[in-house]
Amino acid sequence: MALGLERIEAAGPRQVLGPRHQNRLVIAPQEHAPYSPFLFLAEDWFAPPAGFPTHPHRGMETVTFVLEGQMIHEDHTGAHGELEAGDIQFMTAGGGVLHSEMPGPQGVHSLQLWLNLPAAQKMSPARYSDQRAGEAARIAGDGYEVALYAGRFGEAERPHGSLWPLALMDLRLQTGARLDLPLRHGWRGFVLVLEGEAQIGAGEALVKPGQHAWAYASAGDDILPLTARAPVRALFYAAPVIDEPVVAHGPFVMNTVDEIRQAFVDYQTGRLTRAR
Repeated sequence: MALGLERIEAAGPRQVLGPRHQNRLVIAPQEHAPYSPFLFLAEDWFAPPAGFPTHPHRGMETVTFVLEGQMIHEDHTGAHGELEAGDIQFMTAGGGVLHSEMPGPQGVHSLQLWLNLPAAQKMSPARYSDQRAGEAARIAGDGYEVALYAGRFGEAERPHGSLWPLALMDLRLQTGARLDLPLRHGWRGFVLVLEGEAQIGAGEALVKPGQHAWAYASAGDDILPLTARAPVRALFYAAPVIDEPVVAHGPFVMNTVDEIRQAFVDYQTGRLTRAR
């Protein structure tokens, strides 16, 4: 049985944030429950001197996908990483992280997803892991190729680098090709079309570049069909829903206002990365 769509939405307009930095909010919900566990998705184009110098996070995870160029990451533990096109970074802020994300000399085009954590995991130790493009499992079918970074597709499986379970696939389809995306019971997923046009879901709704199509598997494991109307590149994200209150303010995502206040106090007093 094929899933119908919850909705189709479009990315916001591209805006200039400063010299050599443009951004658009691909997903920026006003309410969190219909998008759980996904909080936010931003697309950035930036080059020196622009970037994201050292800043804090707590209570969530980021999943950063480098589409073009190079990104350089450092955090409060002394960890350092360089991401190239096709590489992904999973970062768990947990109880607190201080990190920077800066472009390589030629700049970077990236997508960064914010993934929620349940209350029981929000104060976990911070960590991050880089996954290289060459480490993704490659599955070729009739007119399509799937680069599997996390989750399962057919017989192929890759572990998720995030603390909260996540499936992530980079999809490329020739015109007329079809594939069925797996969506597990209790998971929500979305397909973001980067290039081309695709018909998605049981109703074969047309989804164009910059649009994202959402589905939720409420009745058991299911599939989300995707057929290319023109050569397509798309990303598929899926994760289990978290049915908890969300209070988000700036770089912190917690369950209550008091927890947000405490995060700011911990940051201002230098205890963010030590508080547990």
